[in-house]
Amino acid sequence: MTSRGSAGRWLPMLCADGHGQMALDTLLLERSLTTPVLRFYRWDGPWLSLGRNQSQWPSHWNELANSGRLSMVRRPSGGRAVLHCGGLTYALIWPQAPRQRHQAYRRACQWLIHGFQQLGESLRFGDEPAQDEGSHCFARSTAADLVDARGVKRIGSAQRWLHGRLLQHGEILLDPPETLWQDVFGEAAPARAPVSIPRHGLDQHLLQSLQRAWPTLTWQEQPLDDQERQALSRARSASEACMVSTT
Repeated sequence: MTSRGSAGRWLPMLCADGHGQMALDTLLLERSLTTPVLRFYRWDGPWLSLGRNQSQWPSHWNELANSGRLSMVRRPSGGRAVLHCGGLTYALIWPQAPRQRHQAYRRACQWLIHGFQQLGESLRFGDEPAQDEGSHCFARSTAADLVDARGVKRIGSAQRWLHGRLLQHGEILLDPPETLWQDVFGEAAPARAPVSIPRHGLDQHLLQSLQRAWPTLTWQEQPLDDQERQALSRARSASEACMVSTT
């Protein structure tokens, strides 16, 4: 994917609210012109992220948000709503991704398959046509999603392309909240991930898997610099304004 000796960037784990997380992913996509970027993060409280082009959603989601049960934010990537609670989220920015998007999705997920396989969990691509076009991401599987041996969509992915650069969001389903899931989507929550999948340290394990999958890159930890923090503050305000204007 790149010449040997090229550098990849990974950011330290961040726990923050949805507006900050989505603003940061947008910022990284816009600014990472040649350097691949990976980061894992968790959400400060339960958040429901809406896809970039998702124009409609059940009215009771707004009621749940107004009552403080969850918060809502707009993602820069596509797809349907994702409930972020009890899981692990990743964002991969890939400059100069393959023009054939199906191929790009496959290559952007292969490191996850290998990483989970080392933990004894077999994942496959969710290529089967959707039987139910539900309102949320985990109601259906696409070629960019990964399904476990029990048929549970363990990792739901969504993408955004910008000038040949790919942002891939993925939510790794670990311990979905049963009551909140039922209240949001009107159905039982998916099964929890097996105990063989670590709840702490999974990000480091998967980072190592990516390093093995893309051996031509030297991955370096690089936190945000001062200029990026200032730009993030402005982008966060824009994210909040966008969410207010769509509810």
